Amino acid sequence: MAVLNEEQQMLKDMAADWARERMPVTALRSLYDHGGGGRADSIGYDPEAWAEMAQMGWTGILAPQDHGGSDFGYLSLGLILEEMGKTLAASPLLSSALVAVSALRMGGDDAQQARWLPGLADGSVIGTLALDEGPHHAPERLALAATPSGDGWTLSGIKRPVQDGMVAHLAIVAAHTSGAPGVRDGITLFLVDTAAPGLTRTPLDQIDARLPATFTFDKVIVSPDAVLGEVGQGADLLDALRDRAAVGIAAEMLGSASQAFDTILDYLRTRVQFGAIIGSFQALQHRAACLFGELQLTRSAVELALVAIDEGDTALPALASLAKATAGDTLHAISSQMVQLHGGIGMTHEHDAGLYLKRARVAEQCYGSTAWHRERWARLNGY
Repeated sequence: MAVLNEEQQMLKDMAADWARERMPVTALRSLYDHGGGGRADSIGYDPEAWAEMAQMGWTGILAPQDHGGSDFGYLSLGLILEEMGKTLAASPLLSSALVAVSALRMGGDDAQQARWLPGLADGSVIGTLALDEGPHHAPERLALAATPSGDGWTLSGIKRPVQDGMVAHLAIVAAHTSGAPGVRDGITLFLVDTAAPGLTRTPLDQIDARLPATFTFDKVIVSPDAVLGEVGQGADLLDALRDRAAVGIAAEMLGSASQAFDTILDYLRTRVQFGAIIGSFQALQHRAACLFGELQLTRSAVELALVAIDEGDTALPALASLAKATAGDTLHAISSQMVQLHGGIGMTHEHDAGLYLKRARVAEQCYGSTAWHRERWARLNGY
């Protein structure tokens, strides 16, 4: 387990208190009550809560200090994401404060960082990654094309789903400037203003009430200074960015699994059946013990990956896939057991169990499914 310093422990405690008081599960339920992503006036998160996160400095944890951030590290941001996951708090924190900021830190030049990082750090700008182009995470099938247009480039194609895409101001877009789908050479990352002419955003209704989007690029023209990194050499940068995104979502999933497990234990300690507390039944004790063991393994994998990012560990790709795959298996199992062990009430919208299960199924697919990361981990380890 990661050893937290005093500042990190204070940050974790503050995030836990804030999430319970300001963003409890009832806040997510209100998104369902208002139609989730199905209504035109829904944006999939609470802007006032987002503003509070920015005021607390969470949106700038990874940003450099000379651009308005605190440069507090990935483990610190992971602690917040874990606490947010416990209450299923919906926000663009992962997409913007982790993914977009990481992209600019790793690949942005001085001018790009000066333009975008201050806004990302103070929460006035929301960023996201536009990578996937179909129902499954398959970066090897990247097909969106970027063709030369004067000094710049013209983007044509579709990205879906784009997490927090309906509210993002900045999109990190992966495209082929040369080569073909399935070929790493020729991949280029672009910084695209989502207000650019020709870019259309369509909301996608998800079972977890979040609001991703489909981005349609109809000859969207971007200037040469929109290239993030080097033209045609973006594959390695994209890999590093996906690793960080996978670890971030795994931290959130760890939080969701932890709270779901605690809810199960509370129910086992209070529910009476056949004249006895059901937690006294040995079969249910065995089930809870198994889930507890998987939860501890997940915590080890997630925290190890977060520390690996901060320390620049070359084993990060394998550790990121290990964390995401382990978190996927664990959250899937615990969320399913949460519904089953609660019986009929666990199937109702009024109970939290179904909300955790729905978020679990979506999070499992974000930035690579459990199966995708398990296969990648095996490949990276020579199997």
